[in-house]
This record gives sequence, structure tokens and C-alpha cells, in this order.
Amino acid sequence: MRKIFKLKGKVQNYDWGGTSYIPNLVSENIKENTTYAEYWMGAHIKAPSEVITENENILLDKFIAENLTDSLGKDVTSKFGKLPFLFKVLDVNNMLSIQVHPSIEAAINGFNLEESKGIPLTAKNRNYKDKNHKPEIMVALSDFWLLHGFLERNKLIKNLEQTKELNFLKEIFLDKGFAGLYKLVMNYSQNEVNNILQPLVDRILPKYVNNKLDKASPAYWAAKSIHGKSNKDIDKGIFSIYFFNILNVSKGEAVFQDAGVPHAYLEGKNIELMANSDNVLRAGLTSKHIDVDELIKNTKFEETIPEILKGNFNSQNGETVFKTKAIDFELSKISLDDSITYHKTSNSIEILIALEGNATIKDNSFIVDLDKGECILINANTDYKIETSKHVEIYKASVPEIN
Repeated sequence: MRKIFKLKGKVQNYDWGGTSYIPNLVSENIKENTTYAEYWMGAHIKAPSEVITENENILLDKFIAENLTDSLGKDVTSKFGKLPFLFKVLDVNNMLSIQVHPSIEAAINGFNLEESKGIPLTAKNRNYKDKNHKPEIMVALSDFWLLHGFLERNKLIKNLEQTKELNFLKEIFLDKGFAGLYKLVMNYSQNEVNNILQPLVDRILPKYVNNKLDKASPAYWAAKSIHGKSNKDIDKGIFSIYFFNILNVSKGEAVFQDAGVPHAYLEGKNIELMANSDNVLRAGLTSKHIDVDELIKNTKFEETIPEILKGNFNSQNGETVFKTKAIDFELSKISLDDSITYHKTSNSIEILIALEGNATIKDNSFIVDLDKGECILINANTDYKIETSKHVEIYKASVPEIN
């Protein structure tokens, strides 16, 4: 029985995406006035990938459902009953919304409550699209900027002291802490937000336009978020930029986002692996629905000391594994030249994408060529090898072994 298949993902054209990186990667024609934000490799109902077989292309969710144990293996079938992860390539040209993902318990409760209220899954005010949590890991494919968790207490105080328009928030923070501070600004009316932030915008925007702001400063990203926009109302997400860590990670470095950690991607290209969910609670820099009460309920109000993951490198097979606490997924990078062969027996389903070079993947009975931008699906319990005549860089999504 065949165990290795080519896979075709789905492009998502969100307005924050770039214009060329993703279509160039996956060999899709570039259309004028079109943005290419994400390339999805997975079985999410919103955009399932296609498995390319000898006779037809089959949607991945259907393919797995019809070959459940063969695809997932017994342990993952018993634990999850479906593909537990969603794999993506992102091109972040404009800032994404500030967001928090719920725990699995909160997702189940929230989904059931919204179902009982009869809120359609497609409704703009729907918070929970499924009953799953959404921890996620990203690895930078370029110089990458993001917001990640609340600043350490002393650093947040310093930001408030050094930003005259926000000085008054220092006493509130000292008195009521992270939760009190955030609840206050998130519950401001639009008129209050405008009155507080307009003087800040007036001060920092000319500096941004004249390239006088450092990317490591919150002023840079606050100004970028409103530059060129005709809307007179100011987004309350600007407060978060001054409250959160601003991280700059280099190519090959990773960041893990757990449930409850507020975050936002700001600029750059990355590869992302997450639990198979679309549950997002937004906090700003967005025109989409913001449910402040639900956001506050699911946010971790604590200082976050960022951990930038380098991964564990195995020189014998060229694989760097980015270990996290997630049980739904594991992300790794495979870098090979003609002197190294990667050899593995898959414990569950795996999805691979080549970002540089090309390789040959083979098991005991089948050989597949993998070129740049192409994806491969490998079923559970497949003994396979990856070889290249020159150089190849592959990212692999898999499921950790279940104890």
C-alpha cells in the first residue's frame, strides 16, 4: 500500500499579506492587487489540502477519514481521531491583530455556550469556531518582529514613564497590576481612546514618516499601525504595543505561543505549526469582532520573559527539533547535503515542505521527488529516507509520540 503522497496546500489572501513570496514559493501565478498571506497545509475544514493520488486529488480531511489508522496510526487515532495540527507558511507585510488563544477547556465551554445561543459559526460576533485550543510555534524564515506577552513589571513601568501621554497609567498599574491596567484600557470608549492617543499619534507619526524611530521601540509599531489609514478613530491596540514585549528573532529561531499569552505578528516571514483550530480572541489592530469580556477571561495577566528557541540539532541526520509542551504537534527543520541521509520511521502522519533546494524521498516501494515549494504527506509507520545531491532545507510537521 502506498504511504507517501504529494500534497497541495491552500493559499489564503488576507489583506495583511505580501504580494510575491508565497506565490513564488508554491508556483502560483501572481495577480495584480492581490495579497498572499498564508499557505495552509492541513485538514482544517476551512481550507483542506489536496492529496494527489494516481487517480484523483482527494481533500485531506476526507483522505484521513477514509484511511484513519493507516494515516494517523493507532495512538493518534485513539487520542485525537483526526489530524491534530495545522501547518502554515506566513508572509506578514502588515501587522496582524493582537490576539489570545483559549485553553481547551475554555474552548469547549465557549463553543457549547455559543451553540446553545444559536450563534452561527460564520457570524462576525462568533468567538469559538471549534472545541480546540490553539497553542502554536513559529520559526522565522527572515528577520521577524512580533509582540509576545506582557513586559516585565519594571520594563512596563519604564515605558509608561517615558511616554508622556501614558504617564497617568503608571499609578493604575502600580495599584491594580496587569489585569487592572488591561481591563481599564480595553473597556475605554472609542471617544476616550481617541482623546488619550491622539496626542501620542500626533507626536510619533512625523518621526515614523521621517525614519526617526527605532524598530525596537513601541512608537515605531504604534505609528506604523495607523500610518496611511483614513479612519479617524484610533485603534486601542496601540496600548498593547506599549504593554507587551517586542521581539526581534532571526532566521531559524523559534517562539512558542501558549494558551492565554497575548501576541501579534508584526513583520516578516515565518513557518507556523499549531493545533488544528481557528479560535482567536482579538484585542486590537483589527476591524474584526472584539469581545472584551471573553478576552479578559482568557488572558494570562503576568509578566512574560520571552524564550527564543534554537532547537535541538542532530548532526547525524541533519534535523533540528523545536521541542515544546504541545502534545498536538512537533516542528522540525531538516537541512541536508550530499553527505547526509535522513532516515526515519514515522509514528504518525507527517507533512513536509521544501523551502530551499530539492530532495528525493523514498520508502521500500515508492520514490517521490520534492522540489522547492512542494509538500509531501507521509502516513504513519512509514520507514523512509530523504537524500539530496546538493542541498535541501525542509520543514516537517509531525505528532510527538504519545506516552
